[in-house]
Parts: sequence; structure tokens; C-alpha cells
Amino acid sequence: MPPPDLAEPGPSTPPPDRPAPLRLPVAAALAVAAGVALLLALPPYDLWWLAPAGVALLAAAVHRRRLRAGLGLGFLAGLVLFFPLLEWTRIAAGFAPWALLSTAQAAVLGLAGLAGAWLSPVIDRWRALWPLLTGLLWVADEALRDRAPFGGFPWGRIAFSQGDAPSLRLAAWGGAPLVTFAVAAAGGTLVALAWRRWSAAALLPAAGFAVAFAVLTAGPAAVPLSAPAGPSRTVAIVQGNVPRLGLDFNAQRRAVLDNHVSATRQLAIDVAAGKQPQPDLVVWPENSSDIDPLRNTDAAQEISDAARAIGVPILVGAVLRTDNPADIKNAGLLWMPVTGPDLTQTYVKQHPVPFAEYMPLRSVARLVSDKVDLVKNMLAGDHAGVIDTGALTLGDVICFEVAYDGIVRDTVTKGAQILTVQTNNATFDEGEARQQLAMVRLRAVEHGLDSLMVSTVGVSAFVDTAGGVHGATAFNTAGVVVHKMSTGGTRTLATRSGIWPEAIAVALTVILLVCAWPLRRRRTITSTGVESTEAR
Repeated sequence: MPPPDLAEPGPSTPPPDRPAPLRLPVAAALAVAAGVALLLALPPYDLWWLAPAGVALLAAAVHRRRLRAGLGLGFLAGLVLFFPLLEWTRIAAGFAPWALLSTAQAAVLGLAGLAGAWLSPVIDRWRALWPLLTGLLWVADEALRDRAPFGGFPWGRIAFSQGDAPSLRLAAWGGAPLVTFAVAAAGGTLVALAWRRWSAAALLPAAGFAVAFAVLTAGPAAVPLSAPAGPSRTVAIVQGNVPRLGLDFNAQRRAVLDNHVSATRQLAIDVAAGKQPQPDLVVWPENSSDIDPLRNTDAAQEISDAARAIGVPILVGAVLRTDNPADIKNAGLLWMPVTGPDLTQTYVKQHPVPFAEYMPLRSVARLVSDKVDLVKNMLAGDHAGVIDTGALTLGDVICFEVAYDGIVRDTVTKGAQILTVQTNNATFDEGEARQQLAMVRLRAVEHGLDSLMVSTVGVSAFVDTAGGVHGATAFNTAGVVVHKMSTGGTRTLATRSGIWPEAIAVALTVILLVCAWPLRRRRTITSTGVESTEAR
């Protein structure tokens, strides 16, 4: 006879130490609740303490279920999480790309549900492993989502929900993967504790789980953080704003450039009047000059005038044209106050966003959206964004690149003294901007470097090495913020270890998935009393 559905217990009376699986409607409700909890943990809601609860709810939903049910429940939780989380992509790309991206992200989370169901026999036999297995599964699932398809899309990582949590400090030891592991392991501890029967025999294990949860959530507060050891430098960020939000910001190119030039000139006036300190560097956001200043003399003159007025270099976010009209480059271009652009200190974005900055499978994508041909072919850069301004060395990343561990780390290992994130949120909304700022906070702690994010429309801010935010601007307003930033600093363990913490977690996950196979093939007695081989 076919194996019994794992939604039902095998024996007529489950052993007292083995939890009965949940009914499918209850499991589905838990999966939906898991998606909601994970969504609310992330910006702009920032209820970080819901992240372990979301993990626990999904772990409970998939435990001891068939593989297809685990996959479906994880996918359901992913739909609830990613459709509202990524709603801002609809503003620029329309419904179809938003739906496709959200569905693809949910499908990867579905694999975590499938893996959780697969490992159920291991958890039933060794309940104490539930926190470890849950933490490893989430790290491995995020590692896959960060890389595939088309280079991955790391939005919605658990680590990015922990900006105000004690667990953020763990980023200094193992980066985003360690933060995700700790939070997910805390969720695994919660579900393990919830499954326990309250009896005299279970009080000791329950207490152990409670202590483990407390250590995983509050313990990181004791993690020491690196303080930058180099001299302080004064940096100004200019948020010039755009005339209108939306996809047509490109049609407003001259107005956007003029806004940033005018704001920088006003800063120079304020410096001369003693209202603002003299900066060592001014940073403009991505697309602050969507007119190529290397080919357009009017744009070049405007930027040169602003640089001469303030008397220090300006890092300009520029769109550079090429000899092929269909190809462009997204660059951070250092503009000197006397000599103009320094082409030896230019960073070209290495990871253009598929379907937004370049179009894979363009002929196929054209069948999905009529906006496909609005997307030009953005060429990728070939080196890390290390820019020597004279006063300090920047580690520049552009827009979504801040979500990718390796791109940010490369700038640090190659000599960055501060981290700079140039972005343009004019085609999105405030929720997306705050999601990016959460990533900057994690990166500052991860690498022990003062950091900044500067946007055309906001949110722009400075971030210290403890993840604290300073001088944050409002969304869709113009503003200039001047702040002292410490340079340099000792390399954190996370910087030195690089990809190894994540690689070890993924390798352990694969080993555990393989080792679970023998337990899934054990012979059991079904509720009808017939002996059968059950794929558990």
C-alpha cells in the first residue's frame, strides 16, 4: 500500500516524545503567519523580534510533512513575504516583472520548507539539533537566493531585519550569514520548546531551550565592535531631489543635475559663512548626473563650477555613454576642484540589475512587458570601487550592490577607509530606501567602517560602526548633511574570513541532508498495522 500522508501520525498513538504533525489547514495558517512575521521584521516596519518567530512558525508548519507539502508551505510563506516586500519594483517595472520576481524568490524559500520536511526524522530522533538545523537551512537557502538566477537577489535576508537588534553585532564576526544563522537558530529553539510537553520530565530540557534562546538573542550584545583607528574626515552628502518621482526621472536629467549643483553651491556659501564645517569630500548620489559629463560640456562645466565653489573633490554618480548608443555605464566619478574628472579614480558598477539595468533574454521578456525596451544595456565594471580622493580612500558601491557580500568586502580588503553607497530611489519608494539603509547598517558593523548612503530623493544618512544612523534625511526632499567620519580601523573577523562562514554552513547543510536519507527509509508500522517502508 502507498505510504501514509505525513500529515497524519504513522502509529495510531504517537510516542510521547514525538510531536504529532499539524493538520494541513493549521500548517497553512502557520505558513501564512510566518510570511507575515518575516515581512514585519524587515524595514520599513522594523519589528526585528518577529524574525525568529517567523522562522519558528514555518519550521512547525513543515515538520513531519511530505516533501511536496513542505515545498508548498515554504512557497506559501514566501509569497506572503515577497509580494508586499518587493511591491516597489512594480513602480518601475509594472505588474508582470514584480510578480515574476516575487514568485521566484518565494520558490527558493519553498526549498527551505522542503528541506525542513526532509530533515524531520533527524529532528524527531535528536530534538536538540532543531536550532542548529534551522539555522543552517536558512543560511543555505539565502546563499542560493543571493546567487541565482542571473546573479541572485539578496533582498529580504533575515540579517537585514536586525538593524536595531543585539544580533546585528554578530555581523562583525561572520557577516550577514552569521546573523541569519543566529536568528534562525533562535527560531528553531522556539519551535523545539513549543513542541515539548509540559511535564516534570520535560522541565529541564525546556529550561535548556529557553536559556539557548536567550543566549542567541541577547548574547550578541556582548560582542565587541571594532572602532576605526584612523583620523576623522568631514564628509558632506548632497540629496538634490528630483522634480517628480517615477520612471520618468530620466526625462528630468538637467533638472536633477542642477539640483545637486545648486545644493553644493549653497553648501559652499554656508561654509564661507561659518554655518557648516569645511568638508574634505562631497558625495553625490547615483544618477545625480544622468547627462554624461565626459561627453557633454555643459554638464562638465556645471560640475566643475560646483567643485571649485566648495573647493574639494566631488564623487559624482554619473551615467556614462559609450560609442554604442545602446550601451551605458553606471559610474562613481571623482571630480577634482581644479583639474576636473580624474579618470584613474572611477568606479563602474560591477553588478547591473537584470531586467532593470540590462535585459537578459530580451526577445522573450518583450512578450511579458512593453517596458522592456526602456532598459538599456548597462555594461559591468571589472574592479572594486576603491577611490582615492586624497584626503581618504572610499569603498564605493552603487545601489543594489550593497546587498551582495562579496562586492562590499572587496572594497574593504583593497583598502577602503569608509564605505560609500550611492543610490537613486526616485523610481521606487521610501520602503525600498529604508530596506537599503538597513543593509548599510549591517555592512558598517560587518567591516568595522563608518559608512554613508546618499540618494537622489532619500533616505540619505551616515552610519557608524555600531550600526547607528546619523543625519538621516526625509524622503522626497532636498537636503545636505555634513558629518565627521572616522577612517580606517582594524579588519574585523568577518572581513578576514570572507565567504568561509557561509561556505561551511552550506557544506554542513548538504552533509546533513544526505545523512538524513537512511532515517527516511526506516521500516515502520502504519496505523493499519501493516509494516511498510515509509519515506519520512
